[in-house]
Amino acid sequence: MSSRVQMNPKVAVSVVFVAAMFMSIMDSTVVNVALPALSRQFNVTGTAIDAIVVGYLVSLAVIIPVSGWLGDRVGTKRIFVSALVLFTVASALCGLATSLPMLIAFRVLQGLAGGALTPVGTAILYRTFPPEERVQVSRILNIPTVIAPATGPIIGGLLVDKLSWRWVFYINVPLGILASIFALFFLHEYYENTNKRFDILGFLLAGIGLALTMYALSEGPVYGWTNGTILGTGIVGLLMLVAFVFVELRSTHPMLDLRLFNNKLFRTCNLVTVFSGAGFMGLLYAAPLFLQEARGVSAFTSGLTTFPEALGVLVSTQIVARLYPKVGPRRLIAGGLVGVTIIELCMLTIGMDTNLWAMRGLMFLTGAGMAYAFIPVQAAAFATISPAETGQASALNNAQRQVGASLGVALISTVMSTVGMTHIANGSMQPNLTAYHAAFITSAILAVIAVSFALRVRDKDAASTMRQRGKQAEPEQVLEPALQVEAGI
Repeated sequence: MSSRVQMNPKVAVSVVFVAAMFMSIMDSTVVNVALPALSRQFNVTGTAIDAIVVGYLVSLAVIIPVSGWLGDRVGTKRIFVSALVLFTVASALCGLATSLPMLIAFRVLQGLAGGALTPVGTAILYRTFPPEERVQVSRILNIPTVIAPATGPIIGGLLVDKLSWRWVFYINVPLGILASIFALFFLHEYYENTNKRFDILGFLLAGIGLALTMYALSEGPVYGWTNGTILGTGIVGLLMLVAFVFVELRSTHPMLDLRLFNNKLFRTCNLVTVFSGAGFMGLLYAAPLFLQEARGVSAFTSGLTTFPEALGVLVSTQIVARLYPKVGPRRLIAGGLVGVTIIELCMLTIGMDTNLWAMRGLMFLTGAGMAYAFIPVQAAAFATISPAETGQASALNNAQRQVGASLGVALISTVMSTVGMTHIANGSMQPNLTAYHAAFITSAILAVIAVSFALRVRDKDAASTMRQRGKQAEPEQVLEPALQVEAGI
């Protein structure tokens, strides 16, 4: 029992957060790789198999708005561990599924758990680390969010090729069990003293509105934006979200405290995240399609070609952590995103016969540039958020992050479809390189929009996350807490 009490809470939170987020984020990417095998397994053709992905996204969107209230009212540890256990159990059930409807149902359970994991986990992380250590927190946060999407296609391809599609889900089980046990023993409970009752109207408007919007964004590029179902769900979803805003601003006990957006720094950083994340996720969507559909390489080679972006992020984090206390968030974010814009425009030089190492180099540089946005934005966004507001702020942050990522993929997918991914050349159907170049240009435009918001970030508003010049420690001392955490990991 004494070992539980004596464990550094920062180490405990970091270990559990990284494990849970890695498992949750990687799940979506490895499942995408397994879709062809699942289509053959259940004898489903066309886009019907997409329900496995859409069901997860929709249930994820439903639970995010209520996660902040649940964590504050029931306890962050209790909700986080419950979500972790449910995600692990649902993963095992997905692997055991014998029919498509059964698999979709278990994926919905996974989404409900995953929707609570990220915002509640982030709230625990930011309540554990004080503002002056937020840069180090962001370095921890970016381990799973960068590595998981990059390694997912590689791991998924190997599992499907060497074992079976079931192992795409089984891989979560041992990690989930270990993380659940560790969290149960070493995480500290946190309650927010509040008598705020459950906002049922806000929950219905936000949950259903987000779910319908996410469905329209994910399926719009597949069925077309003029499709009756897509158009209907998209309009109804947006109207419900507009109604949600009016209801919550008038409510004394809102489901999500939208008044937090009155905080200029929090609002601006969230806008940066929406557009930079949309561009980045759109690029990560377009690049594998270009490699596999246009260049004809295997899924494994495609994964190895896009993976360097994760290495770029990890290398740059070491530099950003040292620069942040002296330079502040504004110039780092804007400079990094300007660099990303230039690199994404350099993607236009990639053709059908270009050496893949050239693309690997550009992916590495893209990740390196994005690190200059990822870490400062995460640190600055919560700089002026109080511990009592952290749960609500985390739920808002994660809701807009999901919408931003879906918006980026939907926009770039639509651009590619509009241009046409194939065309007739030399009397035969050939990949249309212009469509992929249009996708890279769109990603660059989204990055430019993010730059415009980054320039509105004021360093003095994020002063609590920066060490005072007179008390500035050497870079090695500044990094020491994070290194200790990583050593614990």
